[in-house]
Amino acid sequence: MRIIRNALLLTLFIISNLSSSAQEQWGKYAHLFTVPNTYTAGYSSHTIKIDGQANEQVWKDAAWTSEFRDIQGEHMALPTYPTRIKMLWDADNLYIFAELEEEHIWAYYDKQDMIVYHENDFEVFIDPDGDTHNYYEFEVNAQNSLFDLFLDKPYRNGGKPDIEWNAKGFKSAVYLDGTLNDPTNTDKKWCVEIAIPFASLSTDGNFIQPEAGDIWKINFSRVQWQTEIIDGKYTRKTSDDGKLIPEDNWVWSPQGVINMHFPERWGLIKFSSEFPDATYATFDLPEEELLARHLWHVFYAQRDYRNENKTYCNDLSKLGIQTNGKENNTSFSLGLNASGNTYTATLKTNDNLMISIDQDGLIQKHTDK
Repeated sequence: MRIIRNALLLTLFIISNLSSSAQEQWGKYAHLFTVPNTYTAGYSSHTIKIDGQANEQVWKDAAWTSEFRDIQGEHMALPTYPTRIKMLWDADNLYIFAELEEEHIWAYYDKQDMIVYHENDFEVFIDPDGDTHNYYEFEVNAQNSLFDLFLDKPYRNGGKPDIEWNAKGFKSAVYLDGTLNDPTNTDKKWCVEIAIPFASLSTDGNFIQPEAGDIWKINFSRVQWQTEIIDGKYTRKTSDDGKLIPEDNWVWSPQGVINMHFPERWGLIKFSSEFPDATYATFDLPEEELLARHLWHVFYAQRDYRNENKTYCNDLSKLGIQTNGKENNTSFSLGLNASGNTYTATLKTNDNLMISIDQDGLIQKHTDK
């Protein structure tokens, strides 16, 4: 116990120092620059049966993630019920297994593309190329009803969800350690097992096939409503004025804001040819990910500037952002070109890497020649 306690104190000390450092560097946007979670997924050479139970040895060998936290971050209260996941992959699919502890398992929506986040659900968000555009969302409730959709860009930037889009070959199964829609007893948990074909992550037939070492942006959310029993059914609670009590949002990698559609805030999955030994299979953030944060600083500052001035700023100093900096041992320079309702900010390193971002939050990486 002493070892565990000392480790916890050390972790809290490190988090405290990181928080202080982030506050100094990112100012009022520090809540949007907490370090995202990472997970190394092992490669499965064995057939995985999608039955909601993850009985295969390859699942037993896979590491659990850390438990979900409130969507806003570590400073919020712990979720009422624990949630954790595992991930695997093979040549064709990304596999996800989620375990959601729950005393009252309920779900009434039973058709595809019903808005299942109006009930308790488990959600997956995937951005294969990490540009925060053209990403995919999957939601499953305890009846195993699927709501899947595609977004060309986040809602904040005018994105429009394509609910007619369906993931071809998507498979999921739910296992209940308890009973569904029975308020008379106490349940233990429900589990979701999912197989997402890489080929399904497409709108035109073209898709990204991951290879060992590749990294994608990914996050997971659990929507949890407060309920009461009316006429023998679970019903979402309302306040005294008749309005729904807002749902809880528990996530794998905290967003820093009550909005899953900040894709830059998602966690990262690394595809590995081997199984990691670490307890949570974590890895360090890639340098490009660290560098890109400086462009997101410009994005958040530009958003506020435009709200106040009805136009974008063309001077980084007016945004309180320096034009030169260093990330670890890599020096970089920032440039900005703005005109009315559009802008492009660029980051260049001394080894010819260039990353850019525009007013829609589209982030692009390429070599400057």
